[in-house]
Amino acid sequence: MIEQLIDYVLHVDKHLVVFAQNYGTLIYVLLFGIVFCETGLVVTPFLPGDSLLFAVGALAPQGLVQMEYIIPLLIGAAILGDNLNYWIGRRAGGWMVKQRWFKQDYMHKTEDFFLRHGGKAIILARFAPIIRTFAPFTAGFGRMSYPRFLTFSIAGALIWVLSFTFAGYFLGQIPFIKNNIKLVFLLIIVVSLVPVGLEIIRHRRGGATASE
Repeated sequence: MIEQLIDYVLHVDKHLVVFAQNYGTLIYVLLFGIVFCETGLVVTPFLPGDSLLFAVGALAPQGLVQMEYIIPLLIGAAILGDNLNYWIGRRAGGWMVKQRWFKQDYMHKTEDFFLRHGGKAIILARFAPIIRTFAPFTAGFGRMSYPRFLTFSIAGALIWVLSFTFAGYFLGQIPFIKNNIKLVFLLIIVVSLVPVGLEIIRHRRGGATASE
């Protein structure tokens, strides 16, 4: 399962090409679903985000997707996913956090992220895997006012989708990057995980200090 997931993330461009060739415009449904679930369901933080958007942009010049359609579609998916996650957190968060399957560590890391960055954490979380999935849930669970949350959610979705899709569109045509796209995806994953890694280190240091 884990190996298949890693293979999918590192070769997401090839998988998208095959899907587009076999199913045509259903590629738009697939991409909407992935982004919606990755941002809207706390049980699917493992789905590709940043690398997927980059791959979509890189494939656009091949005519497999149209930028004028895919950009508003993915922005809409990110906003709708965020909103679903917010209201799940607000309505059912108290029950969910008590369940054994709920990732308490992810929740705690996201809460720390909010404490350090405040409301703008909704925007910054877009660029941090796992935290991106748990941020709207935490905002709803913590009773952040909905108008404030929605403002940050829209801004974050715009910045996130536009930056990665256009980066893929322009950089993905450079021969070196095009021929080493797997390394680019790996670099994106590593860089995007840096905030999470720093948060883990800070949390462990804080725990070690408290125990002394």
